Amino acid sequence: MRTLYLDCGMGAAGDMLTAALLELCPDREAAVAKLNQLGIPGVTYQAEMTEKCGITGTHMHVFVHGEEEESHDVMAEDMGTHGQVHCYKHGHEHEHSHEYEHDHNDGHSQGHDHNHEHSHEHEHDHNHSHEHDHTHHHHSSMQDIRQIIDSLNASEKVKKDALAVYQLIAEAESKVHGKKVEEIHFHEVGTIDAVADVAGVCFLMEELKIGAVYASPVHVGSGHVHCAHGILPVPAPATALLLQGIPIYSGNIRGELCTPTGAAILKHFVKQFGPMPVMTVEQIGYGMGKKDFEAANCVRALLSQEQNEQTQDAVVELRCNLDDMSGEELGYAAELLLREGALDVYTAGVSMKKSRPGVLFVCLCREADVERMEQIIFRHTTTLGIRKVTCQRTILTRRQENVETAWGTVRKKVSELPGMEGMCREKLEYEDLAAIADKTGLSIPEIRRRILKENM
Repeated sequence: MRTLYLDCGMGAAGDMLTAALLELCPDREAAVAKLNQLGIPGVTYQAEMTEKCGITGTHMHVFVHGEEEESHDVMAEDMGTHGQVHCYKHGHEHEHSHEYEHDHNDGHSQGHDHNHEHSHEHEHDHNHSHEHDHTHHHHSSMQDIRQIIDSLNASEKVKKDALAVYQLIAEAESKVHGKKVEEIHFHEVGTIDAVADVAGVCFLMEELKIGAVYASPVHVGSGHVHCAHGILPVPAPATALLLQGIPIYSGNIRGELCTPTGAAILKHFVKQFGPMPVMTVEQIGYGMGKKDFEAANCVRALLSQEQNEQTQDAVVELRCNLDDMSGEELGYAAELLLREGALDVYTAGVSMKKSRPGVLFVCLCREADVERMEQIIFRHTTTLGIRKVTCQRTILTRRQENVETAWGTVRKKVSELPGMEGMCREKLEYEDLAAIADKTGLSIPEIRRRILKENM
């Protein structure tokens, strides 16, 4: 399994993530050619080498019908008179401190992202590329976006990932504006450009065969953005919703460093946010923004080799003591938690206050699943409180293989042993052995013995 770690110390935006992943590809020209064959209407990708703080990296240009938009993200800003959400692009090469009145002749203030700073000590006229004649505006619904994504020249996995990312954006916008997802309408040009960013990342994730994605806490920037509703804090409302449950922080850089598209991509792909896990780095890629800061304005992507060693991650133990539930009730609660994604559930006998015998009920789960697991425990047990303990654990890298037997295919788990090249631990999947036992009447140990003999 290849592991990817994303350093988001300067935020994240769709084209920066695309560029960082592109740098990890063995043949970048071929990868760009494949991106241009995705079939996004009117879109052309072009990679440009650039330098920030003495570090070389790639900036990804996205041209729509031969013209490059100044913005590379989507943000609902203006509630139209017919209930439409007019979504304009938040170019992450824009960074505005918003310390002066910002005049837009069409009456709609543009929201902005982070990599193209204006000093705001002068009048700024947006007629050069932001004139909005609403008689010529076209808007795309989520159904239109689904059709664009479904028509991509890409695998079903890429399409599924791209749609999931865009669904996150639409759901955030619908909550911000109090509209149903199907009532959200994105500005057409902004939609195409954002779809290009999302599809580009999803395609390159598959191209690089990424198994697990980790990321640092996300720098969101500081200050405010102007929109049709007034002055809003950074992160903007939709971005803030997308970043719920993700560790974020602000800093001295004024402007919006994390865009809605960047936030949605991270939310969909990243397994865990925090320090870099143990990994053997194979390649490093830098996805550059346009603006220059004291810190290198980039997303850094680190790609590991196939992992044959132990890795680090974190799990949460949810614990409670129970003394008034039957074994059947406890069993049902445990089974339900496991069906809903718990890593493990176990019980142990304990002596409670007043020497009452009781049960310690423990659920192991991922950090992202804590709230859902807690709700199940409260609903299906009698506990009045749950103790939470976050545990760091070291785990062996595991993979699944298929073994052909006289009874059909049986799955096998294989764990590599650290520091012992070629040594591994193997275990046939219990469910598959049990299914054979039901059909044949043989015992599980006998079935296991015969399979191992056949494959020696």
